[in-house]
Amino acid sequence: MSKCSIDMREICNLYNKRLYQIAYCITRDHYLAQDVVQETLIKALKKMETLEDQGKLGAWLSAIATRTAIDFVRKERRTKERIQDSFDFENCPERNNIDAGKEAEMNLLQEQIYGYVNSLSPDQKRVFLLKIKHGLKEREIADILQLNPNTVKTKLYRVRQQLKELLGDRYSA
Repeated sequence: MSKCSIDMREICNLYNKRLYQIAYCITRDHYLAQDVVQETLIKALKKMETLEDQGKLGAWLSAIATRTAIDFVRKERRTKERIQDSFDFENCPERNNIDAGKEAEMNLLQEQIYGYVNSLSPDQKRVFLLKIKHGLKEREIADILQLNPNTVKTKLYRVRQQLKELLGDRYSA
C-alpha cells in the first residue's frame, strides 16, 4: 500500500496543475474544477491497472478529467434548471421596484423567451444554454458536445436570428 500511495502522490504532484487547467477550462468554476480533479484522481486510482502504457499516463488522465468535467457541467446545468424552475419570481426584490406596466411587459417578454427556448430542438437548446447560462465560448461548447466549432457557431447564429425575429424591433438596440 505504501508504494501505491507514493506513486499516487507523485502523480498528483506531476499532473494536478494540468488536470485543474482542463477542468477549469470546461467548468469555468474554481471549486467545481477542484472537485473534478479530485474525482479524476479517484477514478484513475481505481482503474490504474488498466493503463497499459505508462508513457501515456498524462493523456489518459487528461481524457478522464475532460469526461469528468463534462459530466459535472451537465449535472450542474440540470441542477440549475431545476432551481430556476422553482425560483419564486414574484418575491424577487428587483420586481417590487418596477411599476405595473413595466412588470407586465417584462412578464410577457420572459414568457416569450422561455417559450422560445423550450421550443428549440434539444441540440439547439443545449448549445444556447451553454452559451447564455454558462458563458462558455463556442470552442468550449464544441468540445463539450463533441461538435464541430462551425456547427456551434451556426446553431447560435440561427437561434439568435430566430429570437430577434420573435422579439421584433421593439426589443432590439
